[in-house]
Amino acid sequence: MRRDVRILLLGEAQVGKTSLILSLVSEEFPEEVPPRAEEITIPADVTPEKVPTHIVDYSEAEQTDEELQDEIHKANVVCVVYDVSEEATIEKIRTKWIPLVNGRTEKGSRVPIILVGNKSDLRPGSSVEAVLPIMNQFPEIETCVEVSGQGMALAGKSMVRPLSCVFLSLSCLPQCSAKNLRNISELFYYAQKAVLHPTAPLYDPETKQLKPACAQALTRIFRLSDQDLDQTLSDEELNAFQKACFGHPLAPQALEDVKMVVRKNVVGGVQDDRLTLDGFLFLNTLFIQRGRHETTWTILRCFGYSDTLELTTDYLFPPLHVPPGCSTELNHLGYQFVQRVFEKHDQDCDGALSPTELQSLFSVFPVAPWGPELLRTVCTESGRLSLHGYLCQWTLVTYLDVQRCLGHLGYLGYPTLCEEDSQARAITVTREKRLDQEKGQTQRSVLMCKVVGAPGVGKSAFLQAFLGHSLGHQDDIESPEAPSNYAINTVQVNGQQKYLILCEMGTDSLLATLPDAACDVACLMFDGSDPESFLYCADVYKRHYMDGQTPCLFLCSKADLPEGVALYGPSPAEFCRRHRLPTPIPFSCAGPEEPSTAIFTQLATMATFPHLARAEMCPTSFWLRGILGLFGAAMAAVLSFSLYRVLVKSR
Repeated sequence: MRRDVRILLLGEAQVGKTSLILSLVSEEFPEEVPPRAEEITIPADVTPEKVPTHIVDYSEAEQTDEELQDEIHKANVVCVVYDVSEEATIEKIRTKWIPLVNGRTEKGSRVPIILVGNKSDLRPGSSVEAVLPIMNQFPEIETCVEVSGQGMALAGKSMVRPLSCVFLSLSCLPQCSAKNLRNISELFYYAQKAVLHPTAPLYDPETKQLKPACAQALTRIFRLSDQDLDQTLSDEELNAFQKACFGHPLAPQALEDVKMVVRKNVVGGVQDDRLTLDGFLFLNTLFIQRGRHETTWTILRCFGYSDTLELTTDYLFPPLHVPPGCSTELNHLGYQFVQRVFEKHDQDCDGALSPTELQSLFSVFPVAPWGPELLRTVCTESGRLSLHGYLCQWTLVTYLDVQRCLGHLGYLGYPTLCEEDSQARAITVTREKRLDQEKGQTQRSVLMCKVVGAPGVGKSAFLQAFLGHSLGHQDDIESPEAPSNYAINTVQVNGQQKYLILCEMGTDSLLATLPDAACDVACLMFDGSDPESFLYCADVYKRHYMDGQTPCLFLCSKADLPEGVALYGPSPAEFCRRHRLPTPIPFSCAGPEEPSTAIFTQLATMATFPHLARAEMCPTSFWLRGILGLFGAAMAAVLSFSLYRVLVKSR
């Protein structure tokens, strides 16, 4: 919604533009009327929509054509005032003022216009019939307001097409006049309403139908509100929708009245006492046709739509500050919400989403948020996305690109359906990594491991092994068109569940970035049958990790192959011993059996306890440290006893 409204009054001289403005400000009809009123601002707290409103007068005698064009350019809505007792001023609406306002403007971006018939106390009857042809000719005309001593007659666009439409009996409509000070504020309310709740994006008065963009937005809202996915809204779902948009549920009789109106007007609008999509769209069409388009706008804006019927940036991407060294995770609110979405679309209740069910989930997005690479990123079951894999994917997106995650939650309606200010409430920002290293333990539940190695050492196979895929199974899911540099799964560390992300690093990326800046543990992979690949890993370690705080683990892949003989330099075991690193771990994913998960647990443990970054992580070192500790204690006891004997003899 706009932050303020600027109303410009145009019209021939002496039609009463200035009198209308001054009557509104002073609450009395001015005895002396100046050629032009100064611009006034009505504070937000005294306007019906709680938006500051600026009212600008125009005088042909005092302003140039350039000044007029500048005011038209700045205006959000134009009130064209005419004298109902002077037919010439009515004709000038068609021939002069509307072409002047929108003559050079594209149809979709024209300034809304309100026609204001003034001084009708000088003429019997109403002039609305005289302006109907003009309203039919120019779609940018929102409303016609007739000001008279008898009151204010109002004709909305939806009420005036075709000419045979009856105007709710004009004699019974409320009326106003500048001279008699009746309902002047309503005149400017309708001008404000034309800006804040425009009809043009919602409704086509010629076809008497919702415009495609409006129907599409309302269809998405209907699908989000249909919690059991039965293509209808039950009374409970309607009340939840009503409460989310308007703050309170409908009374039981009001619900029945709504469904009765739909039944009378739409075949199939109500099925099994539930509101269908056709019925829902009809109700919104009816609101607009009866001049209640602010009701539809309230619904649309509650679900994040702008005046252009696109989800706003503020709705999709609310502010979320992530300091350097911190990461982002879904909290319990986020996991609860996305799990409810999963259960909603798991129609057969088998604990997994089939491609059809996943497509249903994606139907509220402009494009599918996850592509075919999903099969190589998380654990799946025969091509179906399990709840475990689904939660892993959400965790990965939140960690890698929290703005993208916020957008996904926005498309799923998180703020509205959860009654939260924004989807940022579903995100936790972790403490700085530096504090984790100082305290010797991380509180993060999502850990990043960079997998580094020369081409051909088996990094991709290692990532797939993390998902439980042996080499034979990997061939079955191989998809050159949908490669993935990530794999995510859960591991247990000291009885706690952690999400571990494996990220395959390309050779070129190591030259441009510092891998340890954005990871919790590094896995340096080399091919045991290719000594050159170890030299590559050793070089990467010296360049990026040797002087840092990131735990590192060397991994000897393809352990089922014969070990190669190093031509020069230390062996992998000797290199790790010199740098106080754990002994290289042999690994192979060959064979029909699922690869061992011990290596992944070890990586997650190293990331959880970063202070054990050196040889302390090796089981042998724990034994050696214990032996040394016992030996030291024994030596201390011997020395103490010897010193005691010397002291005794000296006495």
